[in-house]
Amino acid sequence: MDKHTVARGLAWFGIGLGLAEVLAPKAVARASGLEGREGVIRGFGVREIASGVVILASEQPASWLWLRTVGDLADSALLSTGMTPKSPAPGRALLATLAVLPVVALDVLYTFAPDALDG
Repeated sequence: MDKHTVARGLAWFGIGLGLAEVLAPKAVARASGLEGREGVIRGFGVREIASGVVILASEQPASWLWLRTVGDLADSALLSTGMTPKSPAPGRALLATLAVLPVVALDVLYTFAPDALDG
């Protein structure tokens, strides 16, 4: 698949996720085992939307995927706080991490080896 098509797809994914985080942070927090962190989730949603817009607006969208990869590091740090034994729902935080792992893998792959999957 073309790296620019993948970049645009990841951008749209991020915008969709960001809208959910901005418009329904309590639901996202509950689903991901991060109750009490709604403000951070809303801020991360703004970041997701902004990075998606930058990628879509670029003539070279794949060159901006590092924005998503940096965001993935922040997301991973937040999700890891939900996996501690004292967290209210560590299993949900683990499941949320596993759910986004394929997208994180694409972000990393296309950030550091954008031509790896081109035919």
